Amino acid sequence: MLSGRRLDLLDPSPLDIEIDDIAHGLAFVARWNGQTKGDFPYSVAEHSLLVERIFALQNPGIAARWRLAALLHDGPEYVIGDMISPVKSAVGPAYGEMDARLMAAIHLRFGLPATLPAAIKKAIKAADNVSAWLEAVQIAGFEAAEATRLFGRQKPDLIRALAIELRAPVLVRADYTARHAALLAEMDA
Repeated sequence: MLSGRRLDLLDPSPLDIEIDDIAHGLAFVARWNGQTKGDFPYSVAEHSLLVERIFALQNPGIAARWRLAALLHDGPEYVIGDMISPVKSAVGPAYGEMDARLMAAIHLRFGLPATLPAAIKKAIKAADNVSAWLEAVQIAGFEAAEATRLFGRQKPDLIRALAIELRAPVLVRADYTARHAALLAEMDA
């Protein structure tokens, strides 16, 4: 990692995980395999910021620790990349197992339980689906009907209140790191 840490992908230690490495990696990993409109790729870091925002909107007053979990929901992708679902299926269970080990280490590093409560995981997935719908329609060239078929019907008021933003990785990385720090500070307060 750029921090100088050596991360064992098969047996990751929370001690080898740094937010700067996560933010940097995710800011340079493109969602949708880079097949999006705009001058910059839509990064996993930008997606994660949006998912955390949607999660907070859908769950008013929820604890900062669970908003942090939403921000970190794709954290393992900083080292294993963002594979589209058909590729994940083709790779088989080994990908999911590696992802789960990395996620547990990330969670433990930042004071979260290794495995999230089922209700929190489900709520984060709901926010992730809203983000995927928005991304599909706003930057990936999908029609709303096709996005709805793939990601479910979305609340019109929520959809109208959100917009995808494509920014330079350096800006996204800084915002991701700042949001992480703000959530940790709120957890400590």
